[in-house]
Amino acid sequence: MRNILIVDDQRGIRLLLEEVLLKEGYHVDQASNGIEALKILEVQEIDCVLLDLKIPGMNGLEILKKIREMNLTIPVFMMTALDGQEVKEQAKDLEIENCFTKPFNIFDIIHEVNRVLKK
Repeated sequence: MRNILIVDDQRGIRLLLEEVLLKEGYHVDQASNGIEALKILEVQEIDCVLLDLKIPGMNGLEILKKIREMNLTIPVFMMTALDGQEVKEQAKDLEIENCFTKPFNIFDIIHEVNRVLKK
């Protein structure tokens, strides 16, 4: 079973994503901030991360940098209320898989996660 980590400070978004990803057959972990996310990544094998850009304390780009510093090459999808193209340019050196602009279409996320994890 593939493991997905959802990192978002908004509980409702984490629960929505968890619900639909569980129905797709994935195991889901959640983190509401960067410290929680990095702790999970240290102890569990995660196959994909859905990462919000705007998180209090440590933003999504900082979390992404830490993930890459851990030598993790797992696919990371950014989620943001900002212009998705701007985020892609900021994160291109950190190799994000894709960027979804909030409010996102949940089916787009499912499609992309399935595309990457079910190759």
